[in-house]
Amino acid sequence: MKIKKIQYFVNKLLAAGCIFCAVQGVVHAEEIGSVDTAFKLLGPDHKIVIEAFDDPDVKNVTCYISRAKTGGIKGGLGLAEDTSDAAISCQQVGPVELSDTIQPGKSEVVFKKRTSLIFKSLQVVRFYDKKRNTLVYMSYSDKLVNGSPKNAISAVPIMPWH
Repeated sequence: MKIKKIQYFVNKLLAAGCIFCAVQGVVHAEEIGSVDTAFKLLGPDHKIVIEAFDDPDVKNVTCYISRAKTGGIKGGLGLAEDTSDAAISCQQVGPVELSDTIQPGKSEVVFKKRTSLIFKSLQVVRFYDKKRNTLVYMSYSDKLVNGSPKNAISAVPIMPWH
């Protein structure tokens, strides 16, 4: 009986966590395009998707992410777990303006996307290297129990815009 109560509590906790993550003010990406990597007879093909998002706290910095997206029946229903493979490239697209919240030595999640039904997500974290006047963006996957060491970075030197 105690095990059922513990399972019930854990399920409620996970559901609350999912709702919290969904409600957070996380930036959404715009899909730029995709390429198929494997044909699936039933459901969508496996693919690599390219998405773009603007840094919410830095005016005129755009990041592009390419990531694996699992197809098939599970992928089509949103039940598949995507691999941790992703790449990132960020660029200055105009005069950069940093918000007051950006501080050297402090990391900030600027993008988060669910890559499995509940437990896994792709994140982009921003760091500010004040000494070099550069923004550094790192993409990686995390998981409830253990994440992946696969990661990618992109650096954007803050330059005058003409």
